[in-house]
Amino acid sequence: MKPISLHVRVQIASSVVLAAFLGMTGLVLDEAFRDSAKAALRDRLQGYVYALLAGAETNNHGDLLGPAELQEPRLRYPASGLYAEISRRDHDPGWRSPSALGVEIPPTRLPPLGHSALERVLTENGEPLFVLSFRVLWEEGLRKPRAYTFRVAETADAYEDQVGQFRRSLWGWLGGAALLLLVVQGGILRWGLAPLRRVASDLADIEQGRTDRLRGGYPVELSGLTDNLNALLDSSRSSLARYRDALGDLAHSLKTPLAVVRGVLENPARAESGLPLAQEQILRMHQIIDYQLQRAATAGRTRLAKPVNVLAKVTEVKAALLKVYADKRVECSMDVDPALDFAGDEGDLLEVLGNLLDNAFKWCRGRIRVSARRITGDTAVLDIRVHDDGPGMPPATVERLLQRGERADPDVPGQGLGLAIVASIVGTYQGTLAVRTSPLGGAEVAVRL
Repeated sequence: MKPISLHVRVQIASSVVLAAFLGMTGLVLDEAFRDSAKAALRDRLQGYVYALLAGAETNNHGDLLGPAELQEPRLRYPASGLYAEISRRDHDPGWRSPSALGVEIPPTRLPPLGHSALERVLTENGEPLFVLSFRVLWEEGLRKPRAYTFRVAETADAYEDQVGQFRRSLWGWLGGAALLLLVVQGGILRWGLAPLRRVASDLADIEQGRTDRLRGGYPVELSGLTDNLNALLDSSRSSLARYRDALGDLAHSLKTPLAVVRGVLENPARAESGLPLAQEQILRMHQIIDYQLQRAATAGRTRLAKPVNVLAKVTEVKAALLKVYADKRVECSMDVDPALDFAGDEGDLLEVLGNLLDNAFKWCRGRIRVSARRITGDTAVLDIRVHDDGPGMPPATVERLLQRGERADPDVPGQGLGLAIVASIVGTYQGTLAVRTSPLGGAEVAVRL
C-alpha cells in the first residue's frame, strides 16, 4: 500500500476540522435563530392576549366575553390561522373568536395565575399550532373574583417558513464559505509545504546525477536537516575521493620497492647480497600501506557525528603512553576544559592526539604540557597544543618531517609517519598545523581542526 503524502494528510485533517467547526457553528446559529423566532412569536401572541384583556367585557351573568370589536383583523375571519378563546373552566371556552369557527384548539396545560405558557400542539386534522395560555383573576364590582384562561393560537406555518428560509440561507453561506476556505487552505498548504517538495526534488536530482548537493534556500525549520544532509554528502564524496587518491598513491608508491625486490629475485647471483635491500624495501612497503590506510580512513568533520569529549581522549592517550614510557618518568600536565567537545570522528581525534603525544614522549627530557581550547568565530575551531622540553625541531626541517617516511633521527625507533598522518587529517578538516619553539624549551606542535 502506497503511503499517504504529507500534503494529503494535512489536507484531510484540516478539512475534517473545518467541516466539524462549520457544522457546529451552523447548528448553534440554527438553534439560536429558532429560539429567537419562537421568542418573537411568544411576544406577538402575548400582545394579542393583552389586546383581548383590554377589550374584554362581562355579560349579564357575569361571564367574561371578548371585545365586541376585535382590533386584529385575522381574528375576525374564519380559517385565518389566528384563533382566540376565553374559558372559565378547564378547556371549556365561554367565548371564541370568529376565526376559530370549526377549529378545535387542543387542550394545553394551565399556567399559574398571572403567568403564561407557550406550547406546540396538533389539531385533529394534524395542523400544528403554537398556543399561548394566560391565566388571570378577574374582579368586577362586588362579585366574587373568577379565574379565566385566555388562549391565543397561531398556525406554525409562518414560523416554519421563517426557520426554513433561514436554514437554507445559513447552510448555503456556510457551504460556500467552506468551499472557499478549502481552496484557500489548499493553496496555503501547497505554499507552506513547497520547501519539502523542493527537498524531494533536489534529492531526486542527486540520485540521477544532475547535481551533487541540496541547492539551499530552505526555511529555518528545514535548514538543520538540509545542512546536515549536505554535510553528509560532502563527507561521503570526500571519503570516496580519499580512497581513490589513497589507492592511486599506494600503487604509485609501491612501484619502486616492488621493482627493487623483483630485480633481486630475478638475479640469483645477487640474491644473497641483495637480501638486506629486499628486506628494507619490504619494510618500506609495509610503512607505505599503513600510511595510506590511515589516510584513507580519516573520517573528517561531520555535523551528524556524536560530540567527542576532548579531555577524556587526552586522558586516555596519556595513560597509555605513561605505561609505554614508564622508564622515562615523564611529567605530563593537561589544560583542557572538561566540557570541551570535538565535532568530528573519534578515531581522527585519537589519531592526532596519539601521534602528537607519542612524538612528545619520545623526544622530551621529562616534561610535557597538553592544552586544548575552543576558538569561536565564523566557525568553531578546536585548538590543540602539545609542548615538550626536548631538543625541538629546527624550522628548516619542519617541511621535511611532515613528509611520510621522514625522521628527525634515524637512530630513534619509528617509521616517520606520525606527523604526516597528522598533517593529512588536519588537511581533511581544512585546519592548520604549525611547529614552533615551546616555552618549555622543546617543540610546540599546534593543531587547529
